[in-house]
Amino acid sequence: MPEDKHPDRHRVRTESHPPDSFAPFADDAGVRTIGALSFENGTDRIALHGSLDLTRDRTGLAQARLLQQTLDAIVRALEGEDLPEAVAEAPEAAPKSVPNPFA
Repeated sequence: MPEDKHPDRHRVRTESHPPDSFAPFADDAGVRTIGALSFENGTDRIALHGSLDLTRDRTGLAQARLLQQTLDAIVRALEGEDLPEAVAEAPEAAPKSVPNPFA
């Protein structure tokens, strides 16, 4: 059997919050990580980064359940609010010139 080059992808872990306290849209700091998939909390959006392999074993089941719980919490938070049609995008700042530090 080949060696897994990504041993962390099967780990269920969270950062900033224990597994049962990820509060969608509550802050700009919370992160939930499942395998190599991260949910980065924000007050107006949640960004997903990475990937997740759901394996056909107990680890895969645990990851699938945590993924489902996380998505269910996000949907509940959205359903419980009077939502705008779309979130306003922050205007892009004009590029600034800076002195060349090598001149």
